[in-house]
Amino acid sequence: MRPRYLVSTITLCLGVALFAFNEFFISTALPTAVEELGGASLLSWAFTLYLVFAIIGGLVSANLKQRFGARNTLLAAAAIFVAGTVLATSATAMTEVLAGRLLQGAGEGVVAALCYALIPELFPSRLVPKVFGAEAIVWAMAAFSGPLVAGGLTEHFSWRAAFFVSIPAAAIFIILVLAIVPRGVAGGTQAPAIPFARLMAAGAGILMISLSGVAGGILPMSALLAGAAVVLVTVVYLDRRAPNPVLPRAAFTANKALGTGLWVILLMPLSQAAGSVFLVYSLQHLWHLGPTAAGALSAVMAISWSLSAIGVASLRSLALRNRIMLAGPVLLTIGLAFVVIAIGTDMIWFILPGQAMIGAGFGISWGTLSQLMMDVSTDGERDRTSAMLPTLQSAGYAIGAAVFGLAANVMGFGAAAPAETMRHAMLVVFGSGCVVAVLAVVLAMRTAGLARAQQPV
Repeated sequence: MRPRYLVSTITLCLGVALFAFNEFFISTALPTAVEELGGASLLSWAFTLYLVFAIIGGLVSANLKQRFGARNTLLAAAAIFVAGTVLATSATAMTEVLAGRLLQGAGEGVVAALCYALIPELFPSRLVPKVFGAEAIVWAMAAFSGPLVAGGLTEHFSWRAAFFVSIPAAAIFIILVLAIVPRGVAGGTQAPAIPFARLMAAGAGILMISLSGVAGGILPMSALLAGAAVVLVTVVYLDRRAPNPVLPRAAFTANKALGTGLWVILLMPLSQAAGSVFLVYSLQHLWHLGPTAAGALSAVMAISWSLSAIGVASLRSLALRNRIMLAGPVLLTIGLAFVVIAIGTDMIWFILPGQAMIGAGFGISWGTLSQLMMDVSTDGERDRTSAMLPTLQSAGYAIGAAVFGLAANVMGFGAAAPAETMRHAMLVVFGSGCVVAVLAVVLAMRTAGLARAQQPV
């Protein structure tokens, strides 16, 4: 927060805030927009298109940065985001909202990825954990105030006001980018051709995952998820052998710290997606809590994430932070196990420590793990690695929501399901989340070992 770095900190946090607050604004105000514009059947597409194009934007951001420079790419992406927001705000039909959401996703996917990529360029290594701690505060603020602000604007003014509020924030971000990002930051070099075919295939795979959540049956859901797995594995296979890769060369390999670490980045949000999708619903239908109380318990995770991230960011010893990082997936596993115990025993008080441990698991590991991924990358691949961090986080939540939705449907989950059936379904969902988190624990330990071998202290 010293003058030398203050504007850079604000700029990168604002770039993350555009993503975080916009999600809460839109999800809160969109149902009211549907009531006015019609097109309820298209509601899920407003989220699906945003997610798919945000991931595509994240994947292509490193190439754009190399081709046009960080400054020009950020300005163009922010302009696309503003154009999408204006289109969605002024929409007279749901199809225009969808077009706006597509542009928002494409722009914000690039912005979020480059805000990660610029961290090691704008800050010395010792301050990187503090930047991630600051971004954790942004997410916590968005989790609390986002729905509140959007709800107030929608109720007292219009859903359009909730959509519009992102525009002045984007305008400030553009001004700050002009002020702090030098023209010479990684631009003007010879960039490889953009692999449109692989990007479209990756987008199609994520789209299939998203559509599986609304497929309306176990068989089509399973078919879409299986098809998505084939498409995404094929894309990774082809990208690894391409002369112009989108992913780092070591991505998802088992013998490099970068490869196993990126698996951890994917699997941690994937396992936590069980809570993101089903926790509030479970609290309301198994324990009959009201929306406010259920939302408050759900928000404990965000509070814990922020507080623990700030605490870890204050540690000066990188070696100590790396050791503490290994406890992150462990705490995530224990927290999910507490939720399973709460559901199985009908003892709701287990939820509170469970949520606190889940948040702490992310808080103490996410920033350090992200920095480690940058440190073990080669100079030529650091941009691609940085861009993968928010992209994989989004992909993890999308895959987790689809997989756990399928598991719940197989167990008979539904609005008309009796309480006992719902309880069994939630036990399977959160139990599956625990299994995924255990795999993240194993891979985190291997990542630490490989990193020590790659960068001996």
